[in-house]
Amino acid sequence: MPKNVAGLKIAMHNLGCKVNNYEMDVMGQKIKEAGGIIVPFSDKADVYIINTCTVTNIADRKSRQMLHKAKKENPEAIVVAVGCYVETGKEGVLKDESIDLAVGNNKKSEIVEILDEFIDIRSVEDDKTLHGTSIIDINHTNEYENMTLSELPEHTRAYIKIQDGCNQFCTYCVIPYARGRVRSRDMKDILDEIKGLVNKGCREVVLTGIHISSYGMENGEQLLIPLIEKIGDIEGIDRIRISSLEPRIMTEENVKRLAAVKKLCPHFHLSLQSGCDSVLARMNRHYTADDFRKGVELLREYFDKPAITTDIIVGFPGETEEEFEECRKFAEEIDFYEMHVFKYSPRKGTVAAGMKDQLTDKEKSARSDVLLDLTKKQSECYRELFIGKELSVLWEDEERISGKRYMIGHTDRYVRIAAPMPDEASENAGSGDITTVIPRAFLSSDTLLI
Repeated sequence: MPKNVAGLKIAMHNLGCKVNNYEMDVMGQKIKEAGGIIVPFSDKADVYIINTCTVTNIADRKSRQMLHKAKKENPEAIVVAVGCYVETGKEGVLKDESIDLAVGNNKKSEIVEILDEFIDIRSVEDDKTLHGTSIIDINHTNEYENMTLSELPEHTRAYIKIQDGCNQFCTYCVIPYARGRVRSRDMKDILDEIKGLVNKGCREVVLTGIHISSYGMENGEQLLIPLIEKIGDIEGIDRIRISSLEPRIMTEENVKRLAAVKKLCPHFHLSLQSGCDSVLARMNRHYTADDFRKGVELLREYFDKPAITTDIIVGFPGETEEEFEECRKFAEEIDFYEMHVFKYSPRKGTVAAGMKDQLTDKEKSARSDVLLDLTKKQSECYRELFIGKELSVLWEDEERISGKRYMIGHTDRYVRIAAPMPDEASENAGSGDITTVIPRAFLSSDTLLI
């Protein structure tokens, strides 16, 4: 039984994706169970744990900055680097004197035991300069790291990790090297976790992972749809959301089955990256713009006004004005609810970083501005579709807007709603009650104000 963690002040900071968020929540949960005291990162702590990100060179730099900041906050503290940056920047991590302990992916669930053992070794050696590592070869494991969330991090919503790893090897992406190959979580474990969270007040789950469209595929099965169907049978869950999906999964059979799950939110994030086939080929994406279009058409056939969101990278190496215009026109025709627009950033260690015809920052910024302007207009038009309509809202929290208190929630299509909150309702804010409202609303930024 770990003994050294009890009573320690431990500060935690997360960088990166929703998968990292989930894993950080589980690590924090385990630390509290072992008697550790979670404190703000701004406090002087005994241990600093930074859950790192490596998706871009900037993410690497931010990870290093947070690690160095922690050591500066308290030079006597144990600074722990965890996760993706540890995997891809291993050589630099082991040389970095600000890092006392490096913990790789597939080891986060053992954070308490690893930290406890490290403290023991340092004590025996009586050497505070001693460094430690716990890193497996992430690219040669078939083992899914079991982690279970038993406490609800938010009022009503929980992210549920269902798989890890990626086999796609897009030319701009380093994640397969940081997360390894596809490994799927046991379906019973997922269902049991959700049932436990329902007892803590969870009303909505968001299925997440590194490449959830591949759930079950390492065993030759496509199990994402069956999993969603089983979650739909869990009493107490009102909403099911899905994180980023591959367009290829949107076959007519799959979309028809998804539409039959009444708890599934009609909000689909399909990762596009480019609306131009020649750019998609250079990215090593395994679909065409027409494949994407057909998937969207099926979703709009089987769901009423589904929210379709996406990611687009502008300024990929060699992207010509004509290719960008093809992408822009495609995005305009699809008419997304929201586009997340990213300027291509060369990632050391990827194929794309060595490609010819890298674009300038000025060119990338200009193209980004064009799509950001387009998505602003499209988003406003989509939200306006619901003004005056009867909406189902899952209230999550309260917020002050222009000095007034509002209840904040989202519709099933992830349209953000704000309703004035009377004083007597303050104790109920964030209770998660689903309230039917008929908004006499107006659009303010990304929110419908009632």
